Amino acid sequence: MRVVGLITEYNPFHSGHSYHIRKAKEVTGADYGIVVMTGHYVQRGEPACMDKYLRTDIALRSGADLVLELPVPFATGSAEYFATGAVSILDNLGVVDFLCFGSESGDLSHLSAVASVFADEPEPFSRLVRQYLAEGSSYPAARGQALTAYLAEYAPEDFPAPMEKILPLISAPNNILGIEYIKALSRRGSAIRPVTVSRSSDYLSKTLSAPFCSSSAIRHVFQTRSSGSQPMTQAMKTIRSCVPKEAYAVMSENFGSRLPIFADDFSSMLLYKLLSARNSDLTDYLDVSADLENRIKRQLTETASFSGFIDAIKCRQYTRTRISRALLHILLDIKVEDFVRYKESGFVPYARVLGFRKSAAPLLKSIKHNSSLPLLTKLADAERKLTPMGADMLSQEIFAAGLYQSVVFHKYGCRMKNEYTHGVITLD
Repeated sequence: MRVVGLITEYNPFHSGHSYHIRKAKEVTGADYGIVVMTGHYVQRGEPACMDKYLRTDIALRSGADLVLELPVPFATGSAEYFATGAVSILDNLGVVDFLCFGSESGDLSHLSAVASVFADEPEPFSRLVRQYLAEGSSYPAARGQALTAYLAEYAPEDFPAPMEKILPLISAPNNILGIEYIKALSRRGSAIRPVTVSRSSDYLSKTLSAPFCSSSAIRHVFQTRSSGSQPMTQAMKTIRSCVPKEAYAVMSENFGSRLPIFADDFSSMLLYKLLSARNSDLTDYLDVSADLENRIKRQLTETASFSGFIDAIKCRQYTRTRISRALLHILLDIKVEDFVRYKESGFVPYARVLGFRKSAAPLLKSIKHNSSLPLLTKLADAERKLTPMGADMLSQEIFAAGLYQSVVFHKYGCRMKNEYTHGVITLD
């Protein structure tokens, strides 16, 4: 049995994702594909535009055999935490042979060479990162500047990536995640082999270009169509050429009654949480520095929306994504001390099943036999299977899901099943 893992968001699912699933199985010769997917919130520090159960259904209809949930602290973390959490799940299952990810580069040797520097963190490189951070650069910029400076002086003659390709290599979002996946595998000493397939569409482009486009472009259509004077159904017609028929059917059925969801739908919740915590130390929350805390508190009576906070706070030192993550961590009560415990205990202590194909029964049997993680299919059974830390992480997930479900209800009047009553999705 050969198994390939994919780490995904599907926010929302499009034709490029369907291609990735097919190509991952093709290039690895895998019999089964396991998807580790973010839940109701994603790595950009935003709610997913459609809930995790709809996205699970689509993934299974599009070729995935098993969908597992990436817990919310890692799903909303930096690229490093996102990758480390997802890789820890795949590695601990004990059945995964390959990890296949999309990248703008498409060159595994280049990505691996950069990942080795990031994984080893040689002192000259670390010193340069600290220097550029002290000069006011954001962390991604500081790390990029440090890498080019370090390689200019210390790169071995056989370093595979040409110097002129270094900055583009570490500036593209899928390359960044790919490097983090390889780094996480290396640090774990994992036997899982990384594989990359080229991604041609621009991850951040808001322009639809059939058959492959970005999730950003689809979300942009959803947001502009659903807030304008045109009927919301026009949004689905607009994206039809970029979405597989399986995904289109699910999205069309639920559009305007369960999706789309945006960050600003959480504005009232965020404002309430920030006002409640105005006298608290916000640096207790993940990704909130002392300076960022001051910026947030100065805007408390000036800004009323989630996106408005980001616009008001954004500066050279803090990217929009960094600010959005920080605000979401405050809203979801995800704290620095949580991550300290998670890192010390091996990151993710369970594998929660969101859905599977019935034909994947041999895969599930193999996981149950080989996995070092408890496999969760019913929350009612979770308490006896989990460590105290695992129970705390699952409790965070249930709380975060409850907020999302509340927003869906207040926006559309759709009462979703809660985490205890919503069963695992199965397809024949």
